[in-house]
Formats: sequence, C-alpha cells, structure tokens
Amino acid sequence: MSHAGFIFAAYAMAVVVLAGVVGWIIADGRALRRRLADLEVRGVRRRSDRREEQAT
Repeated sequence: MSHAGFIFAAYAMAVVVLAGVVGWIIADGRALRRRLADLEVRGVRRRSDRREEQAT
C-alpha cells in the first residue's frame, strides 16, 4: 500500500488532463461554429456548396 498515493495522484492527473482536453475541444468547436455562422451571414459560402450547385 505504499504506492497508493502515487497511483491515486496519477489517476487524478489523468482525469484532470482528459477533462481539460474535452473542455478545450468543446470550446474550440463552439468558436468555430460562431466563426462559420459569421462568415455565412457575410455571404461567404463553403466550397462544398459550389460543387453541389454545379451538380444540380
């Protein structure tokens, strides 16, 4: 049981790091959606939209 503190600390640190990465991904996704919405409001369209328009 002498290593219990080390093991607990390692798991706790892993949880903190994973929570940070998940939070970062969520925040970045929201920021990208805001940027995309702003661009669409200004009339900038996605390249994939052009291909779909040409196909029809």
